[in-house]
Amino acid sequence: MTLQLAPAPRQAHRKRTPPQRRMARFDLRGVPYLLVSPYFLLFAIFGLFPLGYTLWLSLHDWELAGDKSFTGLANYAELIVDAEFWNAVINTVGIFVMSTVPQIVLALMLANALNKRLRGRLLLRLGVLLPLVTSVVAVAVIFSGLFARDYGLFNWMLGLVGIEPIAWQNEKWSSWIAISTMIDWRWTGYNAIILLAAMQTIPKDLYEAAALDGASARTQFWKITIPMLRPTIVFVVFISTIGGLTLFTEPVMFEGNPQMTGGTTGQYQTVAMFVVEAAFRNYEMGYASAAAWLLFVLILIGTAANYWFTRRIGGSR
Repeated sequence: MTLQLAPAPRQAHRKRTPPQRRMARFDLRGVPYLLVSPYFLLFAIFGLFPLGYTLWLSLHDWELAGDKSFTGLANYAELIVDAEFWNAVINTVGIFVMSTVPQIVLALMLANALNKRLRGRLLLRLGVLLPLVTSVVAVAVIFSGLFARDYGLFNWMLGLVGIEPIAWQNEKWSSWIAISTMIDWRWTGYNAIILLAAMQTIPKDLYEAAALDGASARTQFWKITIPMLRPTIVFVVFISTIGGLTLFTEPVMFEGNPQMTGGTTGQYQTVAMFVVEAAFRNYEMGYASAAAWLLFVLILIGTAANYWFTRRIGGSR
């Protein structure tokens, strides 16, 4: 008697996902990544690649149009004992502190004033942005004339009170003041508008309750406005730190020539000017790349220090 095996049952076909459901999944999971991908792609091309390439260049003795040889950390070791580089660092930090601290204070005061009920508030708010839309070259040329030694407006005003004319470009402290004034005039209004936008998001109930408790306007500003503005102040300080430590255009235009020396003795040469001078005047691309990376480290240190400081505004622990 022959036994016949029953045929194996056919496996049930997998149910295929309908095209509409696949498109819905892609719309929920894939489209967000697709939409943000251009930013990351551009950042990788114009951000990460130059950063990595600069690091690679900093490890070489590389002229702008010449031979190259791997030297390891020799450029960094030479920079650490380079007096001109540290002079540029001191100038950069000095101008940054001298310009940023008054800039943030003035921006807070200006934003607080523009937040009140004033006639023509819209025109006033637009007016504080006029310095920002002005060409930085035009600003530098005008301020260079204002700080001129013989016919400058500021020396004329000092002469009215019996002070001798100051050669603003010849001394370290005077050139710092001139460049800082230029920076503050251009960027104070921009920071004030950012702080003003944040002030308008603070609930009015807080001020009304404080007024009922007898708090003065000054107390309300320090106890309510400043603590509520802490995230915005941190953002403004971060942006000012990055801009201040990469300062380039204002001192170059104040110098009035393309030498990038920052005066006869380098009294206002910034690190950015030092990098450009090393790369395109001395043709030392590796040395300039190492200086650029040390500037990047300086920005990280400055940003971390400012973050630590601004986090404590308004009683933060």
